[in-house]
Amino acid sequence: MPVPKQRHTKSRRNKRRSHHALKKLNLIPCFKCGQPVLSHHACLNCGTYAGREVIDVLAELTKKEKKRKQKELREQEEKHTEEKGLSMEEMSKR
Repeated sequence: MPVPKQRHTKSRRNKRRSHHALKKLNLIPCFKCGQPVLSHHACLNCGTYAGREVIDVLAELTKKEKKRKQKELREQEEKHTEEKGLSMEEMSKR
């Protein structure tokens, strides 16, 4: 089995490892509920992607859990729309 002739210095070792650092995730808020989501991924909280519902989040929940989840989603959506400001319909009314 081959053995290195000379020892590698600490600086050389560290230079090699400079690319091993973890990078920060690029999270953006979901347009519907405001939860942080990875770019180009569906929101796991409300099941939307690009403004359309692509995952039925309530499909496999029990009746009690569905009711709770629907209420939670409604509250999050209301909170998120309040943060955004006026919608187009509200702006046209004024």
